[in-house]
Amino acid sequence: QVHLVESGGGLVQAGGSLRLSCAASGLAFRTYAMGWFRQAPGKERVIVAAISRFASTYYTDSVKGRFTISRDNVKNMVYLQMNSLKPEDTGVYYCAADERLGVADDYAFWGQGTQVTVSS
Repeated sequence: QVHLVESGGGLVQAGGSLRLSCAASGLAFRTYAMGWFRQAPGKERVIVAAISRFASTYYTDSVKGRFTISRDNVKNMVYLQMNSLKPEDTGVYYCAADERLGVADDYAFWGQGTQVTVSS
């Protein structure tokens, strides 16, 4: 059974930083693309960043230059380093896994989410 467990969320002031982590188990991690999605209150879940099995990366425009996605295929972990946080970055952040890299929220496996709140 696949498990994705996020951690690292919290409350931070605008301009601050957080590092999200996602621990994956039950899948051949190195063969999966991994994504981070965000769901703001009252809005749909959208892609923030993704990383392919070959470590190619994708970022949505609003986080380019501020967020960095990375993976550790030995530890079966994926990370999202978030710098220069803005109030509009607030939401529940989900880790997701799929055999293909994509930007839609149709990944095969999902974590339970971690709350990120950025105060102004």
